Amino acid sequence: MTKLDATALALIDNCARASIQLLERNLTPHGILAASPTEAAVARRYTRIFGRDAAICVMAMCGSGVPALEKGAVASLDALAAQQAANGQIPKYVDPEGLDADFWYLGCIDATLWWLIAVDHVRRHGEVGASHWSGEVERAIGWLLAQEHQHFRLLQQNEASDWADIMPRSGYVLYTNALWYDVKRRFALDHAAATEHHFNHLFNPFQQDLPEYHRARLLRHYARRGRDDPGLYLSFVNLSFVGNEGDVFGNVLAIQSGLADAPMARRIVKTIVAARAAEPYPVRVVLHPLTREHALWRPYMARHQQNVVHQYHNGGIWPFVGGFWVMALARTGLHDLAWPELARLAHVNELGNWRFTEWFHGRTLVPMGMAGQSWNAATFLLAQRALQDGEAAW
Repeated sequence: MTKLDATALALIDNCARASIQLLERNLTPHGILAASPTEAAVARRYTRIFGRDAAICVMAMCGSGVPALEKGAVASLDALAAQQAANGQIPKYVDPEGLDADFWYLGCIDATLWWLIAVDHVRRHGEVGASHWSGEVERAIGWLLAQEHQHFRLLQQNEASDWADIMPRSGYVLYTNALWYDVKRRFALDHAAATEHHFNHLFNPFQQDLPEYHRARLLRHYARRGRDDPGLYLSFVNLSFVGNEGDVFGNVLAIQSGLADAPMARRIVKTIVAARAAEPYPVRVVLHPLTREHALWRPYMARHQQNVVHQYHNGGIWPFVGGFWVMALARTGLHDLAWPELARLAHVNELGNWRFTEWFHGRTLVPMGMAGQSWNAATFLLAQRALQDGEAAW
């Protein structure tokens, strides 16, 4: 462990305890809620079991050694599986009582990906067998394969249809395909090598070698035209337009999933550090927020003034993504950088008397969103495990 003072070490220990306590408070008999059940959370449906939120929490709950959380990890996956669509899709969220399932306006592609990752984690580290959820897994993978391009072996999607659900990323999306490769690796799916190859050529088109596939060459031409190498993977690639705003979450997931080789991982870290994206709190999720004048701006981004510059998915600070940032640093071997970041992550969760705030304004640092956000607690615990070489870290 890098040298941290006693205050920082105590803060990390306190955050770990508070994180476990928050997960226990937000746990229902049917699974983990996205946030603590305040009046605001009820009104915004945060008192649901969300596919992506719950799956990330499952990763932390399974392996925690806390019996209620270990049991709750299985219950969360069960609740989502119970409302799986006939075509195999896992819902965006389900009601804890099993009365409601939602699939989002343009579809929610990443809930299914996260659910599969969490299933594999619980099979390896929990108390269920290797064949548990086998039918649901087969249908979920089948649904994803139906959206895979048959040459690029990457998933295709609508805009605003993943965690960044007010961002105009579409076509081949970095974040989604980092998860897709992780699913392929965990379940030994076909064409994983092709997914890795095309991921690294489509999302990083500033390389010297020319792709063999003529359509890949055209996409690379559009992606490079008039742009400098940003030191990151592009956030998405579509026909004739791409995302160059600097998607931090997608890039750190590319490290976490093993898609970024050592030189690329170091470039990503260097770029994020140079942009001071983790100051004062980890981490801003976009390095270059989209303004209203940007070609990619969409009118829906201004709805409720939520996704304007430096807010929400457009440059806000999300502590749960900060946990993935620390995990990526640990995977890259940068423990001396990761431990202080973990301490700062503990501090941002502590603000407001351990409020575990959903997100903060990227410049003013005003706390925004819901209190008692479950995945803040979960990714803090996962990041701590990763730095302590915990067997069930990921």
